[in-house]
Amino acid sequence: MARVFVTRTLPGTALERLAAAGHVVDLWEQEVPTPRAELLARVAGADALLCMLTDRIDGELLDAAPRLRVVANYAVGTDNVDLAAARWRGVPVGNTPGVLTDATADLAFALLLAAARSLPASAQVVRNGQWGAWSPTGHLGRDVAGATLGIVGGGRIGQAVARRAGGFEMTVLTTTSRGGTPLPELLERADFVSLHVPLTPATHHLIDRDALARMQPTAILVNTARGPVVDTAALIDALHAGTIGGAALDVTDPEPLPAEHPLLAAPNVIVLPHVGSATTATRGRMAELAVDNVLAGLAGEPLPHEVTVPAEAAGAEPDAGGTRPADT
Repeated sequence: MARVFVTRTLPGTALERLAAAGHVVDLWEQEVPTPRAELLARVAGADALLCMLTDRIDGELLDAAPRLRVVANYAVGTDNVDLAAARWRGVPVGNTPGVLTDATADLAFALLLAAARSLPASAQVVRNGQWGAWSPTGHLGRDVAGATLGIVGGGRIGQAVARRAGGFEMTVLTTTSRGGTPLPELLERADFVSLHVPLTPATHHLIDRDALARMQPTAILVNTARGPVVDTAALIDALHAGTIGGAALDVTDPEPLPAEHPLLAAPNVIVLPHVGSATTATRGRMAELAVDNVLAGLAGEPLPHEVTVPAEAAGAEPDAGGTRPADT
């Protein structure tokens, strides 16, 4: 019998499988992230950890959990996990790939459409009781059909967004680490730019002031990847200056975004609370994959969805406090 610490309540019945297998489930039941001190205390006696992307899993935490045999991250990205620190200590790390592709791609395209047609602003006019007579010049937006979409990142989600763009007869440009349209050219040509890269040292602030300056003044930036891929200060300035036409974001830096943050006062911006995978079926399936990883790790078997350590981080022992290597 093993003890599994789960840092948030999960949808569906996946956690019941842990109890059915004879394991003790220690669940943080509050709808807020587990405070750091509580997280360190609860992992001390844990054999397995099922964590969220809001939990920082670093050398300090791993040293506080000498019995830990597996970490299951309830996410595809692992930028919250020091993979090198886990590997050094012999703790395998699993994620939940594949199952959230369509949900996130749907949301990316929904954000694109909402920003193109200024739907939140138009809906607010109705709520404010300001819906007057129909006007030929009122609530004008951008055409999506036939426009050019630039996709930054050619993984599963980027490819799924490209398929959706086909239904709108859009011209699709893609840039990846292995080729495609060069990023500067993509930014200059695209009417919409959608980000689908993992957060790594190479992609941190990939969309900076220079990148934003290359975009068309009517172009819309969509980010459903990770907040720090975009330089937030530069984005705020670009929105106020009219360097770009707008932004639609499911992820931010910082995250969560404080209510008084200046990004929320910028014009032509939509911000969602990181809901890319938020469908009942998707979140339930993510829970199943995370539990699959936990059960395999506790049984001493290879994780069905194990994350590999990036080559540049695999050779050196990390600092005790953790060094957060690249996402995969």
